[in-house]
Amino acid sequence: MDKLNSRQEKSHTYINDFLYFVIKPAGGDRGGNSLLYCSGVNLQRFLPITKGRHRLGLNPAAKGLQSVNLRVRSLALSGGATPRTIHGNDCSGIAPAKDDLWYSELFLIENAPESLPDEIIAYAVVKLLKNIFLACMLEEKLPDKLLAPDELQAFIEEMCVKYGR
Repeated sequence: MDKLNSRQEKSHTYINDFLYFVIKPAGGDRGGNSLLYCSGVNLQRFLPITKGRHRLGLNPAAKGLQSVNLRVRSLALSGGATPRTIHGNDCSGIAPAKDDLWYSELFLIENAPESLPDEIIAYAVVKLLKNIFLACMLEEKLPDKLLAPDELQAFIEEMCVKYGR
């Protein structure tokens, strides 16, 4: 099996009860080396941190995800890939808690270099958390490197207890 085909079959995932980032082969008629980028944030689980700590407008967790996704598109472009807006339910079923309120986005990445999925996930998870805490004006020491999904979940749960009302 050649390098391209082995990459096409590999999914890159980072999932916990608060957020997810998944990059997986697009398959179908979208092209042989296209990837789906799926991202989501659990608005309900972040409420103890975000409730009452934002101005009028979008929830800081949703706004943080939008901001991260714009930077991910820039990251893809700088790596020679092409991000494309798509619509559909290609990412349905990823969110671990079905009854919670999730905000999610997806887009297609064409011609991505092999290193891009790992780079995106490492960047996106850390940056999302930093964006949320900045928007909520919380001065906490946040991880600068990517923690395991369960470790990050424990950290966020601790912050929810600390800042919950």
